[in-house]
Amino acid sequence: MANDLSIVLVHGFWGNSGHWAKVIPLLRDKGFANLYAVENPLTSLGDDAGRTRQMVAQCAGPVLLVGHSYGGAVITEMGDMPNVAGLVYIAAFAPDAGESPGSISQALPPAGIDSLAPDSDGYLWIRQDAFHANFCPDLTADEGLVMAVTQKAPLASTFGDAITAPAWRAKPCWYQISDNDRMINPENQRMMSARMNPRKIINLPASHASLASQPEAVAAFIAEAAAAVG
Repeated sequence: MANDLSIVLVHGFWGNSGHWAKVIPLLRDKGFANLYAVENPLTSLGDDAGRTRQMVAQCAGPVLLVGHSYGGAVITEMGDMPNVAGLVYIAAFAPDAGESPGSISQALPPAGIDSLAPDSDGYLWIRQDAFHANFCPDLTADEGLVMAVTQKAPLASTFGDAITAPAWRAKPCWYQISDNDRMINPENQRMMSARMNPRKIINLPASHASLASQPEAVAAFIAEAAAAVG
């Protein structure tokens, strides 16, 4: 399966495709040659789902979708495509129909919610002075600084965009919970993962940025899902 399966990696809020930098070589070393990382505009759920659909449509064979953070909402919205073989959630939103990342977070806010700061153009940032402590405290200070300065802020309105038909109700799925997450409340992660009845749940003693702080465990989890859909 490693020969014809494509793995499509989907980033989240305050990130970009480069957040997968440590995971990608590990997946290649495990024999996965068809690796793609979507660069989403973070302007609306419709825009982001549409861009990811375009990427998936370019893949000739089966696709394993992997979403981090808000990327989980994206794969939930567009993951019903016929060539999608499975969904992997990495400390991610997995809303049900009618839910949005914002509604889930409002019901049970994350510890780092006070680090968010809107600007005059409608974008929502994590304050640079609060980024390391809240998004990636298990990375080095320099790594946190780079993530803070290069963060890709979403339009704040994207938080309220609701899911129409959740793909996790129809596709095999896997979920990694970050127990020390300050951007998506771990209790919300436990709730979302439990109700999707996934093939497997793993817990990591990680921040929101588990894909960067524990790339070996995350890559192994993705590879396990890839083997299962094969």
